[in-house]
Amino acid sequence: MNYYLRYTVFYLSLIIFASACSVQKNPVSGNKRLMAYTWEEEVEIGRSVDKEIVAQYGVYNEPNIAAYVDSLSNDVLLNSHMRREDTDREFRETEFYFKVLDSPVVNAFALPGGYVYFTRGLMAHLNNEAQLSVVIGHEIGHVAARHASQRAMRQQLGQFAVIGSAVLGQELLGLPGGNILNLSSQATELLFLSYSRDAERESDKLGVEYSAMTGFTAAEGAEFFTSLKRISEQSGQSIPTMLSTHPDPGEREERIPELAEQWKERGYEQTIINKDRYMQMLDGMVFGENPRNGFVEDGLFVHPDLEFQFPVPDGWQAINQQQQVVLVSPGEDAVVIFRIDSESDNAQASVQEVLSQEGITVNSQSETESSGEFQAYSADVTISQQEGNLRAIVYAVEFGDQLFRFINYTSEAKFADYRQILSGVPAEFDRLTNENILNIQPVRIQLLRTDRSGAFSSFLPGELPMDITAEDVAIINQVQLDSMIESGRFLKIPVQ
Repeated sequence: MNYYLRYTVFYLSLIIFASACSVQKNPVSGNKRLMAYTWEEEVEIGRSVDKEIVAQYGVYNEPNIAAYVDSLSNDVLLNSHMRREDTDREFRETEFYFKVLDSPVVNAFALPGGYVYFTRGLMAHLNNEAQLSVVIGHEIGHVAARHASQRAMRQQLGQFAVIGSAVLGQELLGLPGGNILNLSSQATELLFLSYSRDAERESDKLGVEYSAMTGFTAAEGAEFFTSLKRISEQSGQSIPTMLSTHPDPGEREERIPELAEQWKERGYEQTIINKDRYMQMLDGMVFGENPRNGFVEDGLFVHPDLEFQFPVPDGWQAINQQQQVVLVSPGEDAVVIFRIDSESDNAQASVQEVLSQEGITVNSQSETESSGEFQAYSADVTISQQEGNLRAIVYAVEFGDQLFRFINYTSEAKFADYRQILSGVPAEFDRLTNENILNIQPVRIQLLRTDRSGAFSSFLPGELPMDITAEDVAIINQVQLDSMIESGRFLKIPVQ
């Protein structure tokens, strides 16, 4: 997923654009102002894009964690503008959905209309319910203040800001856009709402307000922003998405406690922290990339759960997504796309489904076998595009009770250069037999309750799994390596 976010962010500013802006009420201020969408349209945007988000990331499959987050989020929601007596009925009756996504990236975001997401990566970097409550409140604040509709109005959007109609899109690959093989409907598009800093500051303020009114020690939220700052400062680490267009984390470290103090002065005691309960909820959560979902090893993409492998050409970037694997050439001018085909009955039918698309000319097609063992079907096709024709290899292979399909393409002018790779990758699709890989397990958070006092570093194991560093572990525990840890404290230790 890190590779995916680094190289193939699918930007989707908004999915549905209202043809005419209208005067709409803001539940937070109570005032009316020009908005790009009606509330009904915002709800529909959220409902539509939610399917894409879930397909892209996947929901973290742990019912107890889902129930925990949903319960806590609804407690905070009850104290938001979305549930107040003087708020219009259409807002008060809007259902909210809170989901934990199966991603190691530290992120939280909300869609218009009441869809709120937290990644397991974010959950691992929080230390108590009070911190989570501020994040929850922040995202509810985006929905309540209708920031998406305000942003759309300001920018006067007249068309969709979608990159990825050709899976990776012309701006990333230098390839023509357009509905190539209808792949835009297959490649899910991730929504990143890049709000203004003023909107982010308003959501910070609302997050503290909602947290404080629920009784949480809202000042705790500052610790999370300290963690974000440390992550961004780490060498070789990507800046978390939450930092890209947001106020400086240092500013937020200082402002969150100040806002919390204002609510304390208004009579909100803010006594709830619930560190131990939160930490116990995290015990056993997957941390970092989950190798069971596939990874690259010695020039092969391997998938332990589905027990297959196929080659990754030297120098090509592998992007492992929830529903597909994409290989991108070093020059970003050729693509290999691998997906499960759950609709077709066999390899030939899978290829024929693609060949039936408008604008495709079949140069050749035939039955074949991958790795000399698995029944397959292959076609060499030309795809007509106004910007210049593409040349593709469409290849499907039957593997046990699964059916997989490759769609590999480049420009017609470069097909000769890439033909061997585009044809060779699917032809070498094979069964995964390496027992070490088949049995690999993800890193998980294990709670350690200290039985002595000492420096944090003294509680770390001699060797950490995968590429996790001691500083990474210190950050998720919100301490420094030389911080003194008292006896009886819970620590999060990644183990494999």
